[in-house]
Amino acid sequence: MSRPVLKGSVLKTGVAPGADSGRIARRFKALRAEKRGGLVVFVTAGDPDAATSREILLGLPEAGADVVELGMPFSDPMADGPAIQAASLRALKGGASLKRTLALGREFRARNADTPLVLMGYYNPIYRYGVEAFLRDAKAAGVDGLIIVDLPPEEDAELCLPALEAGINFIRLATPTTDDKRLPTVLRHTSGFVYYVSIMGITGTRSASEADIAAAVARLKRHTDLPVAVGFGIRTPEQAAIVTGVADAAVVGSAVVDRIAAGLDSAGKPRPGLAGEVLGFVRELAAGVRRTRRG
Repeated sequence: MSRPVLKGSVLKTGVAPGADSGRIARRFKALRAEKRGGLVVFVTAGDPDAATSREILLGLPEAGADVVELGMPFSDPMADGPAIQAASLRALKGGASLKRTLALGREFRARNADTPLVLMGYYNPIYRYGVEAFLRDAKAAGVDGLIIVDLPPEEDAELCLPALEAGINFIRLATPTTDDKRLPTVLRHTSGFVYYVSIMGITGTRSASEADIAAAVARLKRHTDLPVAVGFGIRTPEQAAIVTGVADAAVVGSAVVDRIAAGLDSAGKPRPGLAGEVLGFVRELAAGVRRTRRG
């Protein structure tokens, strides 16, 4: 499934270059040709309600999202901060489920053939759905990758290896505490891109410095040829632009979810124009990213 790649004096790990010829690889290749980083946007499926979630999701590519992360609502999102926790609870209260998330993914893919779609979340709902059935339905829905935050590399047989066999990228998280000894294990079956969590703790709380991010990305690049996307704590177009000056992509989640929450009335219902306001914010983020040219 994977092999080490020798480059200079560094042993690189991860799925061999060229093994992934899908939408994620094509998108990052196109970004390199444009000499810019990408914008990865996270939203929770079904937040704040089914209709508004659908409108936001379908509008993300036109607003400038290069890759879309669709959160699978879960009742105990332990790695997420208050904003995304609240988004999951809103979605679940409105009837969201993994089956409905996959249906939303199918609709997205029917409308957009090119933008990579990544499902992000936790293993419990997938386990309950059934791994084989989930991978079959995710592939049929046009899902390109998975980010499952509570499955370490030691559990690759549970979902990672079956996903790769099904032709779905398995995107792994790396953190500031993932040292050089641990990285080869983390990267061994990673494909699509590496998601670097730039701060320790939960999502949406604070930001890392440009120098720290640059050093971390450089260290990851010594271990893998995969693109590196940086997330956690990116809240403004200016911050997104700084990150894409040193990384292959910036991931924005909590700031987008906060815009959704800010557009709810006292009863928790979306105010008129909420989807347009959220997509307007994504356009601002995309403009910031596109102002930054690389190399």
